[in-house]
Amino acid sequence: MSVRTVRMLVRYKAWANELIFSMVSDLPYEEAVRQRRTRFGNMVHTLNHVYVIDSVFQAHLQAREHGYISRNTPDHPPLADLWRAVQALDQWYIEFVDRLSNDDLDQPIQFEFIGGGNGVMTRSEMIMHVVNHGTYHRGFVGDMMYQAGVTPAATDLPVFLRDVPQSF
Repeated sequence: MSVRTVRMLVRYKAWANELIFSMVSDLPYEEAVRQRRTRFGNMVHTLNHVYVIDSVFQAHLQAREHGYISRNTPDHPPLADLWRAVQALDQWYIEFVDRLSNDDLDQPIQFEFIGGGNGVMTRSEMIMHVVNHGTYHRGFVGDMMYQAGVTPAATDLPVFLRDVPQSF
């Protein structure tokens, strides 16, 4: 993957996060945390899971321990606090990627999975995972929004490419 593509992807991720958090914030809080038949129980806890995994891979990219023992925390912070943390982490990914070269992207990094076992991925594979993982779970949140009677805005990559000036 080229540096340009990776730069575009982390900006897409931040843009899509801004849309989904804005939509969830516009809901009555009771809807955002209403228990539903989904893996992480509600919208906010699902978004918290994405944040946890983004944080785990940030630590892998920095070659440091992340401190998580599970792929989510038992409870989630208030939505506004989570959104501030997500914004900071999205900005970190953008700034991190902006410093990388194509050679940097191809460097493998060894890590340990939370569930046990060793892994190795290149920086570009890690970033691709973070982007794909967030997209996957924003889809779950979108489904829960439909369950709440709200039609979510499109957070698809082609919409981002159409609506956001490209300069990376």
